[in-house]
Amino acid sequence: MKKSVFSLLTGIVVFFSSCGVNGALVLNQNQNTTQVHMSSNNFKVVDKVSGTSSVKYICLIGGLRKKQLYENAYAEMMNKANLLNGSKAVVNVVTEEHVGGVPPFYLKRTITVSANVIEFTR
Repeated sequence: MKKSVFSLLTGIVVFFSSCGVNGALVLNQNQNTTQVHMSSNNFKVVDKVSGTSSVKYICLIGGLRKKQLYENAYAEMMNKANLLNGSKAVVNVVTEEHVGGVPPFYLKRTITVSANVIEFTR
């Protein structure tokens, strides 16, 4: 009796568990040498933009590399930022990664890059 109850509970836990893994990195992915001093109140936050890129793997085969995924998501974010009009900059760049699926048969990796767009007032 105890074995069947334990087996049933183990089965329920396995059935309702998630196969996804999340991670977020707050890094300076932007390697430009421009220095912006934001110590005074000379800017305002005008927008929050993000870009997403994902790839699917079947039996661990297929898709893009992680670096290419990041570059695609970053490019999409920068296209949405509309930095051509006025004195604007992208700050607080955050990269999030989610890997889900049923390994090793099916995996889906999604990378999302988001940031704030600021505009300088003076």
